[in-house]
Amino acid sequence: MNTLTLNRLKPVSITVNQKWMLLISMCIFALALLSIGYGPAGWDWRLAIAWIAPEYFNQFDALQINVVTQIRLPRFVLAVLVGLVLAQTGAATQALCRNPLADPSIIGISAGAAMVAVAFIAFSAQFNFNAQHYLPYAAFLGALLVTSLVYLIAKQHRQVNITTLILVGVAINSLSFAVIGLLSYFADDSALRLINYWTMGSLGGANWDAITQATPLLLLSILGLWRLKEPMNLLLIGESQAQYLGVNTDKLKLYVIILVALGVGAVVALTGLIGFVGLVVPHIARLMVGPHLRKMLPLCMLLGVVVLLLSDWLARLVVMPAELPIGIITALLGAPLFIYLIIKTKRG
Repeated sequence: MNTLTLNRLKPVSITVNQKWMLLISMCIFALALLSIGYGPAGWDWRLAIAWIAPEYFNQFDALQINVVTQIRLPRFVLAVLVGLVLAQTGAATQALCRNPLADPSIIGISAGAAMVAVAFIAFSAQFNFNAQHYLPYAAFLGALLVTSLVYLIAKQHRQVNITTLILVGVAINSLSFAVIGLLSYFADDSALRLINYWTMGSLGGANWDAITQATPLLLLSILGLWRLKEPMNLLLIGESQAQYLGVNTDKLKLYVIILVALGVGAVVALTGLIGFVGLVVPHIARLMVGPHLRKMLPLCMLLGVVVLLLSDWLARLVVMPAELPIGIITALLGAPLFIYLIIKTKRG
């Protein structure tokens, strides 16, 4: 038996990263069945696939199929996109600032996007324009302005001062929510209800038109940050070292800022404020496979999908037939877990 034959007979080894990816993919499949097949009227896993070929599922009427295709399926697609973007932008922000405490919601990016979007909602009736059409672009503009402002203020001697970053983020969060409260006084009753519910985050308004409109922005953020994962990985060791290795750090930071603002702005426009996903999920991914972005980033993005699907299912389950804002669920899950990770890191 020759060497080639022996090599073919060797068992294929599965890496730790591949095992985690397989396990998380199975979790996403199970949550997909729950998300699409579950509703106030109960759940049937067959509904999750009945919309593909309804002629083979005669026990479901046209109304049930329509509920799945027009309500549950858009909600599932939106949860997947939002989970991917929030987890990826969180990891990218932490790589940009070279600190695990950096996150689009902590340093004010999400609040800045929400502030501009709320302004469009509040003044839409007075100026007679459709706010929903401009929300993704308004939120992106707010996220871009805040990201640039925070980064410029926190930059010191070509390095990002994390203490200044967090302090500026706290100040911008406070200012943004104060402006949101002020704008609420200029909104009519319908806009005020939308603002109050929207600032807590929800996937309940998912529809194909909104997803179609925001998907180009979301995909541009996802694909752009994915292509930059290797340069961002070099940035983790320091700007000077990355420059020695051929990375144009100034352009890289500019691209990361724009892409993070693009993704966060589009997410905020679609779902409102959803916190802690971009902060906690990258921590969990690093504990699983280490800090290298080539391994960590894809796992982080899949974990973000799991967290969003699980949170959305719990939001529908807790107060059924009504639903909780998903931002409450992610905060209740994320905050204790983040405190635990900090305590564990401190002990280590």
